[in-house]
Amino acid sequence: MPAGLSWPEAAAPALLALALLVTLCRHLWALRWSLSRDRASALPLPRGSMGWPFFGETLHWLLQGSRFHSSRRERYGNVFKTHLLGRPVVRVTGAENIRKILLGEHTLVSTQWPQSTQIILGSHTLLGSIGDLHRQRRKILARVFSRAALESYLPRIQKVVSWELRGWCMEPGSIAVYSSAKTLTFRIAAQILLGLRLEEKQFKDLAKTFEQLVENLFSLPLNIPFSGLRKGIKARDMLHEFMEKAIREKLQRNNPEDHSDALDFIINSAKEHGKEFTMQELKESAIELIFAAFFTTASASTSLILLLLKHPSVIEKIRQELTSHELYQQCECCPVGPCPDTLTAQNRDSEKPLLHPTAKDAHEDQSQPLCPTEEGSPQPHTLPEPTLPQSGPCAGPQLRAPSGQSCCCPSDISLEKLSRLRYLDCVIKEVLRVLPPVSGGYRTALQTFELDGYQIPKGWSVMYSIRDTHETAAIYQSPPGGFDPDRFGAARTEAAGRFHYIPFGGGARSCIGKELAQAILKLLAIELVSTSRWELATPGYPAMQTVPIVHPVDDGLHLYFHPLQPSHGSEA
Repeated sequence: MPAGLSWPEAAAPALLALALLVTLCRHLWALRWSLSRDRASALPLPRGSMGWPFFGETLHWLLQGSRFHSSRRERYGNVFKTHLLGRPVVRVTGAENIRKILLGEHTLVSTQWPQSTQIILGSHTLLGSIGDLHRQRRKILARVFSRAALESYLPRIQKVVSWELRGWCMEPGSIAVYSSAKTLTFRIAAQILLGLRLEEKQFKDLAKTFEQLVENLFSLPLNIPFSGLRKGIKARDMLHEFMEKAIREKLQRNNPEDHSDALDFIINSAKEHGKEFTMQELKESAIELIFAAFFTTASASTSLILLLLKHPSVIEKIRQELTSHELYQQCECCPVGPCPDTLTAQNRDSEKPLLHPTAKDAHEDQSQPLCPTEEGSPQPHTLPEPTLPQSGPCAGPQLRAPSGQSCCCPSDISLEKLSRLRYLDCVIKEVLRVLPPVSGGYRTALQTFELDGYQIPKGWSVMYSIRDTHETAAIYQSPPGGFDPDRFGAARTEAAGRFHYIPFGGGARSCIGKELAQAILKLLAIELVSTSRWELATPGYPAMQTVPIVHPVDDGLHLYFHPLQPSHGSEA
């Protein structure tokens, strides 16, 4: 250090040089992508920023969540460029833009998941397959979600949902709804869809491992110690080891009279299409099925409970519809003990932070129908005691049929009965519109094409936004930010826009399990309004995180659940 100079004076030139170097690197990074445009097209690249060298805007995206996309959409428009997870990306919003992408599958675009997702899920999944291979796999997996298959799942799903909700109402404290919903949907996916025979400890360990896998699906593609990708790979390998053992046991049992779970349907359907699935293909298909049914359905279930809590009038309308279809009837027996289907009393996880009871009467405040992602929510609603006779499997575990009377429990709900519940269908659609579990999808441009006056260069990633499209669609008569199930009613024309409403995607890659997901949500809604009332256990509603899956920040939706008391007449 030259004599007479202090440390700050000596460090200033070095800091200035470093700042200039960083600025130069960022400009060279931006120039590198500007030069990657297709010169055969006269159209410009979309506006936007490519962020920092190598990292792009990935850190901003992970930290800001939905605000990242909304702020850039406001600044750059419905089509803008960025750089995420190691790739140049064009983010797209708007029904017409998305229509072009979804209908351009296999011609303009092809599916594109982040490299980390491809590595963790594997190469034999429906999500990652393209062209003829995708068509073949979709035909095979279609049997898993056929009407006959859904009818076979439905009674068992109804029993598990009913049993779980009874547990929520029995829990002496508040329930973390998202965690509880994940327990419910993982149980459905693992034990009913895949037919896995699990002790409760196995179930908990498997759920924990699977959650670790999903949490690291969208990570930087760096397979180094302690990285998200390394954690995801470790979880995948553990799941594959378990699945291989379970599948081999299943194949050895080989009971031809009982083909009622997804693995049976996959194996038999593949044979019918002239294909034998390898063990690796079966393992990856099993993980993909859980992935598709677990987190996204748990997200939608949490959103359903939250939005019903905010809108008690919707609950009353659902009850009225159930009553009109004789599906809201008093059941005065409730077996004490284990779930009658896949569970045992010993299997019950007493440590779940998801089950709770208590609710207070409150009148509806219709003046503040806030969107669940808004901050500064009004004072929470509590759900009123219904004025209709109660239905459902049971309101409280201690109830039994009166002496000398036989039980008249409602029969299992079929797909045909569910299809008659038009208002409930509107409610589920509106939940998925306001809070779609997945915010968007990835594609890769197979050729350079035009979108909204910009060129999308061949090889670039395209990320279409479901949530932003729902929020900005001009087709809706009532404000898109409000919760209005009647917008999907027969008297309104708002549901006519095919690509204004896309919670399940569209085109060749529309969600193959959407009918099952909707059936689970409907069964949950029926059980909720028939057997429970619930209220916030916190001063206000939680903020919602939207990346990669919609859920309350820090699992912050804590509720008290109360069983509805049985009535012996029309009065509650």
